[in-house]
Amino acid sequence: MSNGVRIASAGYRPALIYLRTMLAFFVVWALVAIVTANSILLPSPLAVARAMLDLARDLELFLHAGISLGRMVVSLAIGSLLAIPLGLAMGLSRALDEVFDPLVEILRPISGIAWIPLALFIFGIGNALPVFIMTYAGFFPILLGTIAGVRSVDRRLIDAARTMGVPQRTIVTRVVVPAALPSLMVALRLGVASSWTAVVAAELIGAPSGLGYAVEWYRELLATPQVMSFIAMIGVLGYLGDLGVRALGRRLTPWAHDAAR
Repeated sequence: MSNGVRIASAGYRPALIYLRTMLAFFVVWALVAIVTANSILLPSPLAVARAMLDLARDLELFLHAGISLGRMVVSLAIGSLLAIPLGLAMGLSRALDEVFDPLVEILRPISGIAWIPLALFIFGIGNALPVFIMTYAGFFPILLGTIAGVRSVDRRLIDAARTMGVPQRTIVTRVVVPAALPSLMVALRLGVASSWTAVVAAELIGAPSGLGYAVEWYRELLATPQVMSFIAMIGVLGYLGDLGVRALGRRLTPWAHDAAR
């Protein structure tokens, strides 16, 4: 076998493994649906596929998906604008870390879902409530990842820059941030996952649209195939979002990925 054929077969191997795994999953799903014999409790894969096609044809699936994605983008932008500067400050200054760390550690274990009843009083039903919950969920992974990234920077780089008389702002932008960027991209991946996980809970109660709202709406109608269609869309978009952040990380930090090979 030539080297070209070997490389091609190696490239197809992950796709084949993925297809085999998904095929096994759908076979098990179909068998359990047959044994259950209750389309409301567990519809068959074909019923869910038909429902998804109908929702896609009516653009309802894409409409709610676009709304939820827009809320996540806004939430991540707000969370990053708050978490990254604060994380840089806490990572560089022990005094600031001692001031803010107790508050962070008190709020961090509290799930965003726990704030929904209070947020309903403050924001009401609309876009503000899910954006607040998703921002809260994504804020802490980004903050902690930024702090860890800053503290992992080689102190000799900072000391060398100071010895050469480089201003503190330039040290932060040209030394600390590039060195901490790989950790920051990992934190952003965790922030995307946390924020996207919170979208359903936030939209179930506090939003008149979005994937979480659609899941609850069709649940009340006992339309389980439609419910599972929107759940599948949540999973697909979450996976694509993670792929997007990983691709961005490879583009922004090629040296980190080259060193990992």
